[in-house]
Amino acid sequence: MAFVRAGSYSELSKKGSDLVRLEGKQIVLFNGPKGVFACNNRCPHEGYPLKEGSLTDGCILTCNWHNWKFDLESGDTLVGGDKLRRYPVRIDGDEIWLDLTEPPLEEKVAAAEANLREAVDKHEYDRIARELSRLSLAGADPLDALRKVIAWQHDRFEFGTTHAIAAAPDWLAIRQRLLDQGVERRDDAAAALVPLVESIGHFAWDALREPHFPFAGGTAPYDAGAFVAAMEAEDEDQAVRLLRGALEAGLTFADLEPAFARAALAHYADFGHSAIYVVKTGELIEALGPEVAEPLSLALTRSLIYASREDLLPEFRHYADVLGRWADAGTRGVAPSDFVGLSVEQALEWALESGGAVEPLYAALLGANAHNLVSFDLPLQGRTTGSISNNVSWLDFTHGVTFSNAVRHLCGRSPELWPQGLLQMACFAGRNARYIDRHFDMSPWRVADPVAFVCHNVGNLLDHGQFEYIVSCHQVKLTMAVADELAAGPAAETAQTLAAGLNRFLNSPLKRRHSLRTARQAMAFVAIE
Repeated sequence: MAFVRAGSYSELSKKGSDLVRLEGKQIVLFNGPKGVFACNNRCPHEGYPLKEGSLTDGCILTCNWHNWKFDLESGDTLVGGDKLRRYPVRIDGDEIWLDLTEPPLEEKVAAAEANLREAVDKHEYDRIARELSRLSLAGADPLDALRKVIAWQHDRFEFGTTHAIAAAPDWLAIRQRLLDQGVERRDDAAAALVPLVESIGHFAWDALREPHFPFAGGTAPYDAGAFVAAMEAEDEDQAVRLLRGALEAGLTFADLEPAFARAALAHYADFGHSAIYVVKTGELIEALGPEVAEPLSLALTRSLIYASREDLLPEFRHYADVLGRWADAGTRGVAPSDFVGLSVEQALEWALESGGAVEPLYAALLGANAHNLVSFDLPLQGRTTGSISNNVSWLDFTHGVTFSNAVRHLCGRSPELWPQGLLQMACFAGRNARYIDRHFDMSPWRVADPVAFVCHNVGNLLDHGQFEYIVSCHQVKLTMAVADELAAGPAAETAQTLAAGLNRFLNSPLKRRHSLRTARQAMAFVAIE
């Protein structure tokens, strides 16, 4: 114990409260019917001075700014979240002595982790940031906090992997860039904290007030074909048993990715989310280590089982026919402009005629999807009439690029899946073609240096200003996908189109609430029930 003299008991009795500064700390003393109490002067909520608070019932301290309440006797926070640091008091004659001994680091870490779990369960964004700061100050690895959150939350996603998982590896990549540059100032450290706060906050939001949805127990000897078949049959329990068998046998996510990729690309599925989720799950496991492999793989398995099978829709039924004819794919030269404005069926046929040359076809389809992104007919997202099937927004257009990026990674590692990946890119090109402005002038959105432009906007993501995680995560995923594609060295015009599309997306209106459209569509639907 390290007791330090803090003042006179007789003086404190006259004042009722007093502020002292000891060893760089502001500490407030209170004298009441239940004795003398000492605590940090700054409220752990927003830092307002507790010296100006109110003491009632002999030990209940209220911060008068936001009504947070602390029991100084028990140490409990009665109203609010964060715990208030208190100091043991000893009265020796007329002298007040305080024990300023710091708790052991292990105790600080354990307390911050317990408080973080409370903050995550309630999605208290500011508190998440504070608890992460406390963990960092205590010397803990802040990535451990994200690992724990994944363990806490992964089975609260009813339908498996969410955008929280998909965005997290991109946030961590941004954080790593900052760390590689060197965190020397407080502002740098704050910037490096943002990706963790965003990632954990998104996990908290996606699981907010959700119960746990337990995964099946038991294991089965792993067989890749059986695993894919179980997901195709939407047999979650069997797929989970096979997955657990694989992990128990020591298989890594890299070993499992080919099967996940087969399942994800078995259909034009879930608006491209499935393929994106496979890539991002692998990246997140690589960033955080094998301890998150099981929870993230379980969530991914569930999401692939629940994925919508969009190639069963009338608009995309031609996909299966063209895939069945892929052995006869031609090698006709192709450019992005060849796909602009084509319907889904036309885009699929054109891809078939060029599919014998994978790299040129990928480049053309990437360019076409980038063109669709920059050419989105913006007024369409604001309209209040029309059928539900024609509801479209900026976020829909980002998937053509992020899905293409996922295809390059998955099919690059599993080349036998290129036919599915390329044809599904063609589906994106055709699906979005009807929502573009064919006379759109891209020139105002072009940038002088695409790589420098994207690098600058990676930095801007740290203060994106978006309230909805679904918006900010699309911003980070698209920005990082464009950065990744530019690093792969596309044709100069495609690089310009990708950067211009990102530029327009980041700087154009995004309508997120459609009150009148929703009301009209609801009334129209109910009228014909």
